[in-house]
Amino acid sequence: MFRRIFGIETEYGLSTGHRGLSPEDVARELFRPVVEEYSSSNVFLRNASRLYLDVGAHPEIATAECDSLPQLIAQERAGDAVVDGLARRVEKTLDTPIYLFKNNLDSVGNSYGCHENYLISRGTVLKTLGRQLLAFMVTRQIICGAGNIDGGFRFSQRAEQVWEGVSSATTRSRPIINTRDEPHADSTRYRRLHVIVGDSSMAEPTLALKVGSTLLVLEMLEEGYPLPGWELADPIAAIRAVNKDSHAPLSLTDGSTLTALELQSALCEAAEEWLGQRPEDKNLSAVVDLWRRTITALETRDYSGIEREIDWAIKHSLLERYRQRLDCGWDHPRLAQINLAYHDIRPGRGLARVLEAKGLIRRWSTEEDVLQAANTPPQTTRARLRGEFLSRARELGAPVTADWLRLKVNRPEPQFIELGDPFAAIDPRMDDLIAYMEEHHGR
Repeated sequence: MFRRIFGIETEYGLSTGHRGLSPEDVARELFRPVVEEYSSSNVFLRNASRLYLDVGAHPEIATAECDSLPQLIAQERAGDAVVDGLARRVEKTLDTPIYLFKNNLDSVGNSYGCHENYLISRGTVLKTLGRQLLAFMVTRQIICGAGNIDGGFRFSQRAEQVWEGVSSATTRSRPIINTRDEPHADSTRYRRLHVIVGDSSMAEPTLALKVGSTLLVLEMLEEGYPLPGWELADPIAAIRAVNKDSHAPLSLTDGSTLTALELQSALCEAAEEWLGQRPEDKNLSAVVDLWRRTITALETRDYSGIEREIDWAIKHSLLERYRQRLDCGWDHPRLAQINLAYHDIRPGRGLARVLEAKGLIRRWSTEEDVLQAANTPPQTTRARLRGEFLSRARELGAPVTADWLRLKVNRPEPQFIELGDPFAAIDPRMDDLIAYMEEHHGR
């Protein structure tokens, strides 16, 4: 399956400069215009993404179904723009600054997620695939972590917050890979691989590497390409050790040891060889190039070649400059402030966005790409159908319901279709559904 559907769910941290307002108060204000328009705080937008208020007063955006990395990046950045737009409105209403952070930890240690979704074949045994992926996922943080301060510099924020390798739970045990069978597609043909261990990415090349490397490893596993069968003796102990040191020895079930760096280097080498055997994809070629350069940076401990592309390296460089200037340890409160400000999504205020505007963080998208993605769904997946349906319903004022799988006109007589194939961007049944909507709700 060389063409694959995938998407990102991002939970945002929410804060305000007003001591009298709780995050719950601000969240209610943030979603007030959404509720006024849709009578719900859980809605699908015209670009076919899903906006909702998650538990813990976290705004969340789930991108529409994507089938290319540039498409995903533009859609993910469009999600930032949507929630930032809500925050700007509330700032005027409440006369206080609102901060939205695309990170994974708050100041008291609560964690919120960035979840990745990958469509896989129903014939794939998810638990088996999860075990095969586990060593890759445990060590992936060294190439695409967001960076953190926790008694010293760490690769990842999320790595300290997982408690199980592969599980059907999401919050109780917080596994690395979630096996709950919820495909949001034809369940006789597809499964959804739900990965909840990754950090939210601020730098677009980091997001490309996080998702692109995972796509390549999935491809190789599904196509039977020979990969090392490494199985970690204790994945949770390993993910904690890797977070502190990419050179830390990790125990395997066969009694041997290897490092995260050795494991990622071997997988990157396999991906380099695999690229020569699969259909050409310039985006995945760029991913593997960045993967290799990140490994080289870790081997040499010279991060200069990736400090405009990889979040943890960008942040490490920034924090080290302040450490030298302040002549301090990692526990200085100014460093904690910088660590958080890096994830502020507001252009012109958040450190990552300021660095990006100055050309110090590279981009895969343009502002035009993001603007288009905010208003237009991906045109090569079923998201196109959902977006077209919702846009026409909005024009007509028609009462409709939509979710990942179904599109429904509610009145006068309910009419609906199921979109079981996420790859299908054209469906003749849509013409009939829209015609029914226009006949009964046309103006």
